[in-house]
Amino acid sequence: MTVRIDVDDLNVYYGGFLAVEGASITMAPLTVTAFIGPSGCGKSSVLRTLNRMHEVILGGRITGKVLLNGQDLYGTGIDPVNVRRTVGMVFQQPNPFPTMSIYDNVAAGYKLAGSRKSKNDIDGIVEDSLKRANLWEEVKQRLDRPGAGLSGGQQQRLCIARAIAVQPTVLLMDEPCSALDPISTMAIEDLIRELKTSYTIVIVTHNMQQAARVSDRTAFFNLAGVGEPGRLVEYADTSVIFSKPRQKATEDYISGRFG
Repeated sequence: MTVRIDVDDLNVYYGGFLAVEGASITMAPLTVTAFIGPSGCGKSSVLRTLNRMHEVILGGRITGKVLLNGQDLYGTGIDPVNVRRTVGMVFQQPNPFPTMSIYDNVAAGYKLAGSRKSKNDIDGIVEDSLKRANLWEEVKQRLDRPGAGLSGGQQQRLCIARAIAVQPTVLLMDEPCSALDPISTMAIEDLIRELKTSYTIVIVTHNMQQAARVSDRTAFFNLAGVGEPGRLVEYADTSVIFSKPRQKATEDYISGRFG
């Protein structure tokens, strides 16, 4: 299933602090959207509202709407756990479960949910997910080894395999390459391009070149000053943002004059 994401007049709060004010943005199915902007501007907060991960932080709440194919993720009776299964997430630091094998890391979503799938079914899911994450050939002979024993780039691809194993429709990535070397970064970027054929992807990145390389559309967030809420300044095709942005603040940021 292809998924369109609509964010309408989103305000993100942590307790009494307004972190993001009035963000409205639409992300088309099977595209990569990059969120860029200086630290503290709210781009990761907006990303986390897309699968209700911000609620894990004490006092995290929103006003406004986040819709997946028209369904309000914050509507009455919506289970946040199911939302997070539908909208997968990959974090800045690779975080395989340290006590689990490579196999069990990928299968974790099913095992933790008490799935009744057969061993053969799980075997197939693990293999398919690792293949889609371009990791199968590197690990197929050592699936029983600890996932934490892989290199940083391999660990991040393992986390991507774990995220897609439960068959989400959207994949969120919060600076997925910031802890990786250039070769591993290139592998993740190639993987993002491949996964775009199956998932709507949203990525937060501080790397302007990465945003230009992997995304179809780019959203620039900014804030007026310390303690002020972040705001969406400009959202357009990535080619436009990086060649002819409408807002001077966008041009200043991508050219390195601030941020």
